[in-house]
Amino acid sequence: MLARVERFEAKLNQSEVDAFLVTGQNNIYYLTGFWGTSATVFISKSRRLFVTDARYTLIAKQSVQGFDIIESRDALQEIAKVIQADNLKKIGFDSQVSFAYYQTLQGVFAGYDLVAMTNFMEELRMIKDSSEIATIRKACSISDRAFADMLDFIKPDQTTELQVANFLDFRMREYGASGVSFETIAASGYRSAMPHGVASEKVVQSGETLTLDFGCYYNHYVSDMTRTIHIGETTDEEREIYDVVLRANQAVIDSVKAGMTRRDYDKLARDVIAKAGYAEQFTHGIGHGIGLDIHEIPFFGNSDELVEVGMTITDEPGIYLDNKYGVRIEDDLVVTENGCEVLTLAPKELIVL
Repeated sequence: MLARVERFEAKLNQSEVDAFLVTGQNNIYYLTGFWGTSATVFISKSRRLFVTDARYTLIAKQSVQGFDIIESRDALQEIAKVIQADNLKKIGFDSQVSFAYYQTLQGVFAGYDLVAMTNFMEELRMIKDSSEIATIRKACSISDRAFADMLDFIKPDQTTELQVANFLDFRMREYGASGVSFETIAASGYRSAMPHGVASEKVVQSGETLTLDFGCYYNHYVSDMTRTIHIGETTDEEREIYDVVLRANQAVIDSVKAGMTRRDYDKLARDVIAKAGYAEQFTHGIGHGIGLDIHEIPFFGNSDELVEVGMTITDEPGIYLDNKYGVRIEDDLVVTENGCEVLTLAPKELIVL
């Protein structure tokens, strides 16, 4: 954790502000290893303060290193004393705060410049260290195992989408997950053409596709994977479209490299799908970052920003035919010096139950 704090401080020293107020739970965990509902972190060029109330003081003393730990039910007033004593002028804060909280900041820190530091913390969190990657890898392995078990659970013409989603959710918990990282998508038949079609009471029927997009939390980090399977007989068109999506997914894995633009990352899969004649049916971006949040920077599309070593990102091409069916295949990748490592290892060949 201290290495992350040192990276934070190096970035702070290059910024326009004298100090930074960290309030987001994920951001506090990233810097300190503390997970709780009452904590505020304040870092200036000369101080590191961690403020919490009596419910969490002992936990903080066990988990937080390199900070002065202060017990208080009014963290902002404690920090205001330090700002005044150190004659600080510009105070940055993480930009996800609510408007109501911002108004509180304006009242407590009246007379000081408050600066919303958009993506300051997110840019630090975008590049994962080895510990974070290992945790995400574990989260992905849990999802992989649950998917394998789910294949034996589905009974065509009997099992509902909701039952499939619940099975995945509970099985991931059995394998060590603390929860799901987002509401599980289980969409069959015509509903699989809805990229974010959440599970319903619809029965998964023979002759349909079933798209499953799911993930879990493990030690606060997420996994996010999608597999599309077929129930019963498949048509030539379904096999063709599945092959196109699989080739698009693999094109990203084969060609991603640090230093390419995010636009070109998106283009790796999009070109395969467009060449096959389905450009208009790939209706979303190729992916996003993952970590402590299910959707983190980087996001991909029309951006000249670069893909960098240590990013954990998704590769999720799809083709969606309205009122017919859809196919999506999603993997989690970590960008390496020589390309990428695929973290989601569940099989991707066409599975027909």
